[in-house]
Amino acid sequence: MRQYKTSKGLGIHVRRFIAYVVLSLLSFLCLFWFYVLFINATRSNANLSKGFTPLPGGYFAENWKSMVEGTLPIFNGMLNSFIIAACSCVLCTYFSTMTAYAIHAYEFKAKKFIFTFILMVMTIPTQVTALGFIRLVDSIGLMNNFIPLIVPSIAAPVTFFYMKQYMESALPLAFVEAARIDGSSEFNTFNSIVIPMMKPAIAVQAIFTFVSSWNNYFTPALILVDNEKLQTLPIMIARLRSADWLKFDMGQVYMLIAFSIFPVIVVYLCLSRFIVQGVALGGVKG
Repeated sequence: MRQYKTSKGLGIHVRRFIAYVVLSLLSFLCLFWFYVLFINATRSNANLSKGFTPLPGGYFAENWKSMVEGTLPIFNGMLNSFIIAACSCVLCTYFSTMTAYAIHAYEFKAKKFIFTFILMVMTIPTQVTALGFIRLVDSIGLMNNFIPLIVPSIAAPVTFFYMKQYMESALPLAFVEAARIDGSSEFNTFNSIVIPMMKPAIAVQAIFTFVSSWNNYFTPALILVDNEKLQTLPIMIARLRSADWLKFDMGQVYMLIAFSIFPVIVVYLCLSRFIVQGVALGGVKG
């Protein structure tokens, strides 16, 4: 028996060691490209053409100055990106959670059909509906406007599906029934009981939605075509990359990309604590 326990403990340590090695390798592969990005942001265009070096260069101030004092309104672009991404994040997570709650908590005839239909919408690429979407936006006079980039985020099938699956394991209907017996309205139940219990899932989807909207180039490039003051950072990065060869500065491009990543990191750090709290709470309950 003692030998069995020893071999079992040794097996656990071996599996744990392998898990740590694999996770360390994956972490290195994920973080290495950020390191390359920040290193290249400190190098000049001439140095970048010579190849990669692991040591930072001395052109950080010059690249920053050329980016800030360039022809593109960088800070205005960051503000535009933040407004679109933040509004899309809030609307997407709130209404997707509300839709998932309706499918999860209520019984009605078309429930299975609606759930299946929403999953079918997930299979339609954005590029397929882009032409019709642009015609619709143009017909109602919303070109060069943030509204077409924010309001459609309410309908997010992927976020809905994730929320629905999370509710299956984390939202017992007994809590909802107890709230109804106590006289709580449906909106009060959703906002006071469902939303707090869904914090970990909401935080995860908020991060994904914010990053997806922040990095989105395709739709804003089709909507924000005439007004430079409304353009987002991905559009400005694309304009820098497509500049004339004589004016092309790769160091400035890397600096702008590094500059655009910082808000995403801040949002992740702010929301990740809710994920950790949810995991810890689940461990205590288990």
